[in-house]
Amino acid sequence: MKTFAAFGEIMLRLSPPGRERFFQSPVLGATFGGAEANVAVSLARLGHPARFVSVVPANPAGEAALNELRKHGVNTDFVKRQGSRLGIYYAEPGAAQRPSLVVYDREQSALAEAKSGDLDWERIMDGVDWFHTTGITPALSASAAHMVLEAARAAKARGLTVSLDLNYRAKLWRYGKSAPEVMGELMKLADLAVANEEDIQKSLGLKSEGETTGGTLDISLYEKLAAQVMSRFPNVSRVAITLRESLGADHNRWSAVLGTRQEFLVSKKYDIQPVVDRIGSGDAFAAGLLHGLDVLASDKEALEFATAAACLKHSIPGDFNLASEAEVKALLGGNISGRIQR
Repeated sequence: MKTFAAFGEIMLRLSPPGRERFFQSPVLGATFGGAEANVAVSLARLGHPARFVSVVPANPAGEAALNELRKHGVNTDFVKRQGSRLGIYYAEPGAAQRPSLVVYDREQSALAEAKSGDLDWERIMDGVDWFHTTGITPALSASAAHMVLEAARAAKARGLTVSLDLNYRAKLWRYGKSAPEVMGELMKLADLAVANEEDIQKSLGLKSEGETTGGTLDISLYEKLAAQVMSRFPNVSRVAITLRESLGADHNRWSAVLGTRQEFLVSKKYDIQPVVDRIGSGDAFAAGLLHGLDVLASDKEALEFATAAACLKHSIPGDFNLASEAEVKALLGGNISGRIQR
């Protein structure tokens, strides 16, 4: 199995119990998460050597975050301890027609304030086969954006495969650069892009030839959208697009497509009801795709594995996908009843 390195920020996640609103009762549950950390956890749980690369403060909050990663088998030896605070995000779960809500408290976090030269990319990339990052980290600060570019360049210089989940976050792009300015440069270093249609449009400035939001999904539009990405970025050999039909906070339909230079693949569609927690489902998909592209026989199998893994993540509270490979394979085999396993 390939060795993966994922670079990004792990955060403290604070959420009210059940389906309550923020501070409806004086309780917030504390867990940890973050896109790149979520991918590293999934890959480690699927059996890959997985390194998480970041900067966290040398305090109890930072140590607790790293302990949580280690519990799932993630290598944290390449995390630098500096800075004064761990990023935080508040996640209020939605219900029925009330959407979920995320509030970020990430300014002046350890990673946002880190600078070029703080991480030794030659050491970090030594022994790694695949480097993964997202569009969230370069949205944190100009210095974080520069570090992501440094990392991707170091990975390409060593001949590593580079995957980029575009992950557009409108609330984070505040330091004077637009997402397309930064992400366009990063995409020039990617082999695989993962996104939804909004990520592609907002991060890269590309427009669909038709309406891809709401209503019945027209798969042909996503085929054209994937082709646009590969036309603009000839280095990209695969574009995976996740497709979510949101019928309510508790009821989603979930599928994905994968465009390559040779073919366009469409996954099975899952009807998910109730949705327990959709946060981290895109990261579960990305990790499942990376795993599948490494160990499965075809791109089609990799796409189906990734889509099924993400489907199961919707049933699990918290950021991390705790579904096992056996459970993903059981779902792929048609086990959708949810009956008790005795």
